[in-house]
Amino acid sequence: MNNYDDIFTSREDFRETPFDKDAWAEKKQAERREVYEVADNTAIAASKDGPYYQQYLDVQARFPRYSTTNALLILAQNPDATRLKDFDGWKDVGASIKKGQQGISIVEPGDEYLHQDGTVGTSFNVKKVFDISQTTALARPRPQASVDSRTLLTALIHKAPVPMKIVDELPSNAIALYDHEQQVIFVRRGMDAQDLFRGVSKELAHAEIALSRDSYSRSEASFAAYSASYILCRQNNVPTENFYNFSVLPEGLSEKTPQELRGILSEIRETANSISNRMYRVLEQAKAPRAAEQER
Repeated sequence: MNNYDDIFTSREDFRETPFDKDAWAEKKQAERREVYEVADNTAIAASKDGPYYQQYLDVQARFPRYSTTNALLILAQNPDATRLKDFDGWKDVGASIKKGQQGISIVEPGDEYLHQDGTVGTSFNVKKVFDISQTTALARPRPQASVDSRTLLTALIHKAPVPMKIVDELPSNAIALYDHEQQVIFVRRGMDAQDLFRGVSKELAHAEIALSRDSYSRSEASFAAYSASYILCRQNNVPTENFYNFSVLPEGLSEKTPQELRGILSEIRETANSISNRMYRVLEQAKAPRAAEQER
């Protein structure tokens, strides 16, 4: 078997420097501690500041596949980011990082390991990503998908966890209302499409939360459902200004620990994603005929 070690040891200026595994591990652990501290501090700040919390929701809406922790890290380092890749990712599309740009630190899953109780855990590593604004790539505006209101609403209720029922009136002139006892969402007749999207998405979020929790209370789930509805509107170009107000956050939110806050934010993310993932199939099917028509 050929030995190629001499290739790496033949230079005159070579100095034997053994790899210090422990020092490397400590360095990586310090990096992880630092980014998790940033995420914790950002979650605490968002729990005390309504506009900052809304900015977090905007980040999570733009990056639905990113974890809650990573959305917090993006918020802390570059809240206006719109498109992220690592160094190699930008290189693959022919772009380079502009001189002097600082990467955004996020975490990504690493190796699996066994806990003392036999359960499997996953380690996380710190990774640097860059927004398109930090690169030489041309920041062309992404084309907004043109979806008619009927298709959008059809997608919203696709495979909903509970049935819908049209009624003439609802309490407090609500647009829609999830009834947990009857396991149904009532929808007021004759409403505008955008109002329907905002109202039904919120009540769908209530239904999702009710199914995922061991016990459900409408008042306790209201903030999460309201936030998930906001995310869905932002993702589907449904107006939110003057319809959602986060100036006053729930009482006691600022007293939560960072871990508890991440749990709340994760539930909001998962609720929005659950609905969004069901919508995806309908919206993609609707795109196919338009794409075929454009090719003619």
